[in-house]
This record gives sequence, C-alpha cells and structure tokens, in this order.
Amino acid sequence: MEQRAQSVELVASLAGVTRERFLRDIYPRRKPVVLKGMELGTCTTKWTVDYLSQAEGSKEVKIHVSTVPQMDFLSKNFVYRTLPFDIFVQRAAEVKHTEYFLSEDEKYYLRSLGEDPRKDIADIRKQFPILAEDIQIPEYFEKEQFFSSVFRISSAGLQLWTHYDVMDNFLIQITGKKRVVLYSPKDAPYLYLSGTKSEVLDVDNPDFEKYPLFVKAKRYECYLEAGDVLFIPALWFHNVISEEFGVGLNVFWKHLPSECYDKSDTYGNKDPTAASRAMQILDRALKTLEELPEEYRDFYARRMVLRIQEKAYRTDYK
Repeated sequence: MEQRAQSVELVASLAGVTRERFLRDIYPRRKPVVLKGMELGTCTTKWTVDYLSQAEGSKEVKIHVSTVPQMDFLSKNFVYRTLPFDIFVQRAAEVKHTEYFLSEDEKYYLRSLGEDPRKDIADIRKQFPILAEDIQIPEYFEKEQFFSSVFRISSAGLQLWTHYDVMDNFLIQITGKKRVVLYSPKDAPYLYLSGTKSEVLDVDNPDFEKYPLFVKAKRYECYLEAGDVLFIPALWFHNVISEEFGVGLNVFWKHLPSECYDKSDTYGNKDPTAASRAMQILDRALKTLEELPEEYRDFYARRMVLRIQEKAYRTDYK
C-alpha cells in the first residue's frame, strides 16, 4: 500500500509571556502557542492523588468509562457512570483495577459540569471550590469575556476525539503530560466532520482508504508538561492524549460579542447563532435543488460553491 504522510509543524513555545505581549503579539495571529513559566499558583505541586482525594472528598461526579484508549463521541464507545470523587481519583491514577465497571484496565475521564448541565456552565470555583483556591488562572482576557473553567482528570493513555470549540481557550496542564495534535480551521474540508467532531479517530494511523483527503490536513503538534498552558484559538481542531495520569483545566472565553453565541450553550461548542442560521438556509437551498434533474442539480450546486468561495472564503490564510 502507498505510504502517505501529513505535513507536520511543531507548535511554538514561548516563556515569560506577559498579558501585554500576549494581546499584542500572539492573540491577533490566531495560532496555537504553548506558554511556559506561567504563574499558576500552588496547584502544580500540591495536586497529588492523595491531596485531590482529601480536598474534595466523596462528592459524586459523573465520569466517562472506556475499555479502549481512544474515546469516540460519535460511536459512543464509552459509558457514563457516577463515583465519589475520591474513589474516582484513585481509580483514574491506577493502571489495573481491583474494582471496576467494565474491565480491569478500563480508562476514566472527568469533564466537570455545572450543577444543571442544561443550564449551568462548568466553573471550578463552584464545583470544586477548595481546589480552585490553589490555582491562579492567567487573566489574559477581560473578566466579562469569561465563559467557563472546565476541570479535567484523565487516566494514562486516554485519547479524546478530534473536535473544535467556538470559543478561545487556555488548556492548563497542572499535573502529568499530554500530547496535543491540532488542525487549522482552513483544513476542515479534509477532516470528515460530523457536527463539531472529526470522524477520523486515529490521527496517528489514519485509514487513508476510508479518509483519503485527511492526508492534506496539516498537523500541528505539541507536548505539555506540568505548568504549561496551551492557547487554542476558537475553531482550531484538537486531539488530546494523556501520556500520564493528569489533571488539567480548560478556561474558555468569548472572542466574539456575547450576542453572537447561542444562549443555551453551556459547553462552548454550539455554533454561533448566525452560523447556525446560515447552515439551515443552506440545507433548505440544497433541498430545493432536489427539484431539478441531476444534470441541472450538479451545475447549480457547483455555482453555489463558487459563490460561497468568492463571497466568504478568506484569502489571507497562512
């Protein structure tokens, strides 16, 4: 079989970046950057397994449990379960389990939720107030732009599906190590999207027979260690693997004016309201084309694509 490989670029790493430099030199470029040497508080040294377990005790948390390392949101190859937080942390830190739900080597993943996930955003200050006192979130955005702070804990080896978010965010690696693979928004045509997620689950050994265009997507890659902060601009696709048991915090903020976002969105992954309306209009237009014979349908569909490219595509992508 023909060997094919994607173009790969390492994400830039910068140390000692001040708020002013970030806003002036980094933020306008709209590309991922690893920020090193950030002041994050005592969390990077305090958050051991024992400390985490004792600090937040036996409050119940809803978690993902998977028998395979690569979690797939589209096929739902995992189950949701509930555990006391202290027991969850102990299990997530283990490689083999004496107590388990599905198998002795199952993987665990916590993505914190609001009190009522349908109405409330995740905020570490509300869901995990004791731990929140240990972390200093970089204030590189205005307070009114803040959307959510999502507390995450992953078993070693766990890999999350490739997806994009509609808001900017900092992925703060507090303990453990992660590898993050990213793809630019301009490469969306090659990622085989289903909603906000890519169907290509294994980004390291993709099935090019099934996903032949995926080879055209340029791969950006970085490795995060404890204390690193990855800036992920809105719409950048990312795939995350926990190389070790680890704890992280995602801080999302609104890059666009508040009225642009879906008011019912508590996760930060619903498309902006104008984008959703445009997609609905496009679906109606495509439905209308079905009234034409195939030859005409093909011709006018191509004209529509050309018009979209002419009117909406950026010409300054690098």
